[in-house]
Amino acid sequence: MSIKLAVIYYSSTGTNYQMAQWAEQGAKEAGAEVKLLKIPETAPEAAIDSNPAWRANADATKDVPEVTLADLEWADAIVFSFPTRFGNIASQVQAFIDTAGGLWAQGKLANKVVSAMSSASNPHGGQEATLLSFYTTMFHWGAIVAAPGFTDPSIFAGGGNPYGASSTQGQDGKIVEDNEAAVKHQAKRTATVAEWIQKGQQ
Repeated sequence: MSIKLAVIYYSSTGTNYQMAQWAEQGAKEAGAEVKLLKIPETAPEAAIDSNPAWRANADATKDVPEVTLADLEWADAIVFSFPTRFGNIASQVQAFIDTAGGLWAQGKLANKVVSAMSSASNPHGGQEATLLSFYTTMFHWGAIVAAPGFTDPSIFAGGGNPYGASSTQGQDGKIVEDNEAAVKHQAKRTATVAEWIQKGQQ
């Protein structure tokens, strides 16, 4: 497989960082060349310091490379992972997406194979709405959405979200669902669909 896949995430307290790491592993297992990249933080230091888990995750991931527009252009496929904020993507994610207008205008985001994952602090905290609203942006890009659907038993074990793997962060800060396999399957599927498209273009 010669697919270049970017795993692009935003995580305040670590849930989506964990999911991104699983996606990275899954894509590599599928044979893709993978970059794990974080979306830059835009919240003030005072807000981060007010939450010990937020501060701990910021410190633990300080060496993870930040995504750039060049990474979007580089990638054949992208797996996004981000938390929900009131049924929509986090403002940090939106801020980065909003910088991609130049690439979009040049047609450089068209035909990217894209899939997305999300999280919240309770099982019905807006994960599905967040993914569906995000995919609307991907349709504007002209991207090809590779949702997991119910293409593998791991989807059911991970909570059964056909739009993308979603996690619930428990009070202990850990992911409630057993969705490592679902995340890896989604990343492998994204890479595989991108490979099909690449081969079809040759």
